[in-house]
Amino acid sequence: MRIFLTAFIQVFLVSANTYFISRGNFIGIAICGFWISYFWSLNVVKISIGNARDRLIYSSGAMLGGLSGVYIVMKILN
Repeated sequence: MRIFLTAFIQVFLVSANTYFISRGNFIGIAICGFWISYFWSLNVVKISIGNARDRLIYSSGAMLGGLSGVYIVMKILN
């Protein structure tokens, strides 16, 4: 669950940041940029020592994080 959650959060932030960048929202870019890097540093350690199951869980979290990030930021900004 932890691998799923950190992957979800990282890619959620990446997709939200992409939306912020397209809108020129500098506060959103700054906040997301910091947290993307933070979660990436946590994920590198976890997934580098993980097995195939861990990688599938990580990838599922990343997929749902990307979809959710765009959806939620679109709702917030509209």
